[in-house]
Amino acid sequence: MAITEKQVREIFEGLETGDGAAFFAYVADNVDWIVEGTHPLAGHYLSKAAFIDGTFTKLDQILPQGTQLNVEHVLVSGDWAVIELHSLATAKNGFRFDNRYCWVCRFAAGKIVEVRAYLDSALVAKLFQENPLPAANKASRAAI
Repeated sequence: MAITEKQVREIFEGLETGDGAAFFAYVADNVDWIVEGTHPLAGHYLSKAAFIDGTFTKLDQILPQGTQLNVEHVLVSGDWAVIELHSLATAKNGFRFDNRYCWVCRFAAGKIVEVRAYLDSALVAKLFQENPLPAANKASRAAI
C-alpha cells in the first residue's frame, strides 16, 4: 500500500513538536538508515537504536532544546517519500544550528524501513567543533 503525503506529515509531526518517541514509533527496529556526509553524525545505521545513539543522543547533549525540526515539503511516490526539513536549533554555546535536510524514506506496513539523509556536513562539523562531546561519548562514537 502506498504512503500518502498526509500520512507522512502526521508521522513527522512528532519531530516538529519535540516528541521523538511519537516519530520513532513509526521507524522499524531494523531500519537501514544512512546519514550522508563527512561529519560526526555520518554513518550507516542498521537499527533504530543505533541511529538514535549515533545521532539524536549526541545532538541532545549540545542542543538544549533539541533539533527543532520542521517539515517544509513532502513528495510521495508509491512507498517512497522525500521530506525536506530544516532545523532552527541553538547549541549550548549560542551557535545557531540552522541546517537543511533532505530525507529519502521508504515505507513498508506504515513504518519507515529505509532512509538516506542528506544535510550540510560542514555545519554539523562546526557544531561539534564548537560544542565538543564529553570524552566518554567520543570513545563510544569511535566504536560505531
